[in-house]
Amino acid sequence: MSEAQMSRSSRFTAGILTADSDQSFIQSLYEFMEHEKKCLQCPGEGPDELRYTVHRSAFSKVIGRATAYKRLLLAIKSEYDSTIRELQRREEEARAARLTVAASESRLKSLLTCERQAAHLRERISTLQRETAELQEEIEREKTSKEQSTWIPGLTVAESEDPEALGGYLKDMEAQRDALLDRKSHCVPLEVKTKLDAELQAAKRRRDELSAENNHLTVLYKRLRSVWDCLSSWEEEGQPVPLEELVGSTLENIREADGMDEDICSIKQLFEDQEPTRADASELVIDYLDRFLELFESAQYEDAALSAARAPRGVLRNIDTMEMFKGVEVLPGSLSPSFLFFWALLFTAGANGELSAPLSLQGVSCALQSGALQLVSYAVTHKKLTFTEELGDILTEHAQENPGVADLCLTLATIIYEACRLHRKAALSMCRRGLIHSAAEFLKHCKDLTAEDSMWVLCRSPSLSLLQLLTEPLQDSAAILSVGGACAALLADPQRRSVALQLLDSFVSQGRGGWSRQRAPVGSLPYRSVATKSSTSGL
Repeated sequence: MSEAQMSRSSRFTAGILTADSDQSFIQSLYEFMEHEKKCLQCPGEGPDELRYTVHRSAFSKVIGRATAYKRLLLAIKSEYDSTIRELQRREEEARAARLTVAASESRLKSLLTCERQAAHLRERISTLQRETAELQEEIEREKTSKEQSTWIPGLTVAESEDPEALGGYLKDMEAQRDALLDRKSHCVPLEVKTKLDAELQAAKRRRDELSAENNHLTVLYKRLRSVWDCLSSWEEEGQPVPLEELVGSTLENIREADGMDEDICSIKQLFEDQEPTRADASELVIDYLDRFLELFESAQYEDAALSAARAPRGVLRNIDTMEMFKGVEVLPGSLSPSFLFFWALLFTAGANGELSAPLSLQGVSCALQSGALQLVSYAVTHKKLTFTEELGDILTEHAQENPGVADLCLTLATIIYEACRLHRKAALSMCRRGLIHSAAEFLKHCKDLTAEDSMWVLCRSPSLSLLQLLTEPLQDSAAILSVGGACAALLADPQRRSVALQLLDSFVSQGRGGWSRQRAPVGSLPYRSVATKSSTSGL
């Protein structure tokens, strides 16, 4: 409020107020307003939030002092506050509108700037592409010029410029080209070679069949020739005996003289030149090796495996060849070359042919990795492998890792362990198959097994049924294991303690009679080494 307004307001209020106290209040109120404006540094003109606040405070003081016009003053103050709030709202809206307009103008300027930059970049890219194309054309021209200006090898500078020398060089190049084309005409694709090899094998089989038929016909010819000679001599001599008697005696003489064996020997002598000599056999082995290496290098692993398995004298039926096949990396899902070689070894072996122990181990491992458990079963049941403890352990480990085929693997492992006279491992395999009673009978009747072996089986396959069967007294002798010794050994291991406790609980439930039936005399215990004094006292 200006000074003129303040003076007019003073004169106006002086005419209204009559009491001195009211005049002093108004005077102090004006002074308060002036003091606050100076402290808050309010501007002299124009709307200002701080000045509104000072006037609102002064109005509140007037309302607080008034009595008769208090409601009217409150209504005026409320209207005053509403007017101020409306003005502030409009000012905020105006400020927001100005900011929106400014932001729109800024975005428009940014958009225009981006469009100018994009146009500039497109122009620059077009220029760079044009320059790149020109540079590539220049590079191609340089390459062509360099190739054309290269000296011809084998010619001097003078000869390179002499048309006659160049003509002679051209003839030499044409001759070399013709030689290469002629050499190419003598070559065939690998598929054609494979087809020709198959035809060659078929021709060899046909030759063998015809040779066998020829041998048979030769023997028949010699027999008929012998009969013909007898008939000719009989006719020349004037038929001294009847024909039936002559033919019968002739055939009898042929059988008695072992004409068949003599003819076979003569046939062998006749075809002796067809049998391979030592030098021919060496050449045959070399041919087999070359053929095998050719198939192996061309990645025809199945044919290479068959070729190696059928090699003469078994020169390729060894662990070194297996290592060659194992070193080949194949795609996932395809059969490994080492498995193909193992398969070929099995089905090309003779009736009594067994693979060596290293080959058996490697082959079975490859077959198990390929999931060919039936092939392993065939090899074990037909005794195509050399049985070793390691081979049985491989099958046992595979059974533990693959529960779905555990029964078959453990069965095969049992066969191998029994063949190697590893009786306690055979009994352990029976227990792992669930054949507890069969394993107990095997342990009872096998003379090579001791009480320590039975305890070894029990510790590795603990079960209440097996423990009861092994501690049950026999008809004519004591039990295989003593109850005290077996329980002491099992209680010493926390993982097997529950089996011993179950047995003791069964004794407690049966009463003293059950314990006396199970307990054997101390002097007849075959497993006294485990039932020590300390362990028995611990029970």
